[in-house]
Amino acid sequence: MIHGYKYLPGHPHHCPHLGILSPAPQVGTGTPSWPRQLGFGAGLPGEGLAIAFGWDARGALWTAERQARRAGRALAQVIGRLHTAAPGRPVHLVAHSMGTELALEALHHLPPGAIGRILSLTGACYQSRVAGALATPAGRRAEFVNITSRENDAFDFLYERLIAPPAAGDRAIGQGLDLPNLLTLQLDCSRTLAHLERLDCPVGGSARRICHWSSYTRPGVLRFYERLIRQPGIFTLDRLRRGLPESPEKRWSRLMSLPSLPRPLPSGIEAS
Repeated sequence: MIHGYKYLPGHPHHCPHLGILSPAPQVGTGTPSWPRQLGFGAGLPGEGLAIAFGWDARGALWTAERQARRAGRALAQVIGRLHTAAPGRPVHLVAHSMGTELALEALHHLPPGAIGRILSLTGACYQSRVAGALATPAGRRAEFVNITSRENDAFDFLYERLIAPPAAGDRAIGQGLDLPNLLTLQLDCSRTLAHLERLDCPVGGSARRICHWSSYTRPGVLRFYERLIRQPGIFTLDRLRRGLPESPEKRWSRLMSLPSLPRPLPSGIEAS
């Protein structure tokens, strides 16, 4: 589990281990617990091990982006030690915002099969960065789920203006990307939500037009991610892809639309 921008381990107000990466968050009103919602910490047999990977994500955005590359190399070392200690057990990554940069960097320093699935929650990175990482030996064996939302458009727009792209015309991954082992899933799309409900993975809606955190604060969404990492053989990319729109909606389309009420979850389903 990899947090994004502005967090710093040990900081009294911005420590991820007291917030989203904690089994019992102590900072942030209504902060969901990633490990709990992903099915860890209950003491059940075979629930696996949840590792909260903290890194220095404070400072200017471009400073944090450089720090993310260094932290990604450290992440690769941790993953290598995990495979040494427990060979054959799958390792999946769940990363928000600039935390996706760590996952991509780690792919450049790992052998094939080291990482199973990467869930990128409104990732702050460029399309070419993802394509390059998924072309590495480790990347070709991994699966990348690109969780996007038009609620994040303002943040993608600022990212593209504050961080120089690797190549002219490059865009943030919120615009989508077409690769065999990558799936883009737009959470604020009614067709997407209807498809997830048919798969018995209901996710609630949002009335917000701008939000950088809805990819893990929407009701039910972390439970959906739990199924993606625990049942990849059932929730394959092909199965998820069937029923989704061919491409995400255009940038700013949510700002142009009329406001809507939050989409309630079916009865019996609790919020994250």
